[in-house]
Amino acid sequence: MRQPARRLILFLLAGLAAAPVSAAEGRGGHRVVFQVDTADPATMNLTLNNATNVVDYYRAKNEQVEIDIVAFGPGLAMYRADKSTVADRIAHFADYGFPAKVQFSACNNTKTAMERAEGHPITLLPQATIVPSGVVQIMERQEQGWSYVRP
Repeated sequence: MRQPARRLILFLLAGLAAAPVSAAEGRGGHRVVFQVDTADPATMNLTLNNATNVVDYYRAKNEQVEIDIVAFGPGLAMYRADKSTVADRIAHFADYGFPAKVQFSACNNTKTAMERAEGHPITLLPQATIVPSGVVQIMERQEQGWSYVRP
């Protein structure tokens, strides 16, 4: 290779290596996991407000965002068809989030324990995705570099 061409290639490569790349850019977007572990309607609404604000912020910047709202323990009431005080907001948010990716994760450990204690099957909202363990879901998301918020 001729010397000037080699210098140009090295110069360009050095510039690329020096350019800062955020973690979000490196993986194609932003990711946040929210924890809901209380049956308090105010906490559920605050979580949905925070998630909406995140979607609005990154939508305005034309950047991708993934959100996972994980409910476990008493927080599973957020996704229970018979007890949710935010069912309408969840149904609306599931559509509103686009082009953001939103997952409503429901802890199966909690669901199973509640069914055993109450003596009947529990129906969840159709937007809820059952995950084996809410705590493990949050833990694994954090291990994958997701930001963590507990309103």
